[in-house]
Amino acid sequence: MIHSSQLLRRALLADAVFSGTSAVAMVLDAGALASLLGLPEALLRETGLFLIAYTALVGFLAARTSLPKGPVILVVAGNAAWTLASVALLLSGAVSPNLVGTLVVLAQAIATGVFAELQFVGLRRSEGAVTA
Repeated sequence: MIHSSQLLRRALLADAVFSGTSAVAMVLDAGALASLLGLPEALLRETGLFLIAYTALVGFLAARTSLPKGPVILVVAGNAAWTLASVALLLSGAVSPNLVGTLVVLAQAIATGVFAELQFVGLRRSEGAVTA
């Protein structure tokens, strides 16, 4: 167990708010978003459903001052992987988003990468406060 730093808690909370907002928009309005972004509706809806569970986990972690290190490492690694996967999706040709869609995918990839970095730094700051 670690005693999480204030930076880690804030980075996890920001991630939960961002992910939760995205989840709600994707699940409730996938059709409109698909038209706006030029992305498949099913991809948006399924991503939104995944983000609901992710938001619950990250929100739970953000609310705790003492937490297991493993799930935080998983969140950091997941955010890093999400960033790379978002760019890979655009480069793969598997989807053909319009300009707005491309910009939205890139913006969320950057935001997710920033969350990963902040969470990593916050986790390192938490290292000195290990509890039994």
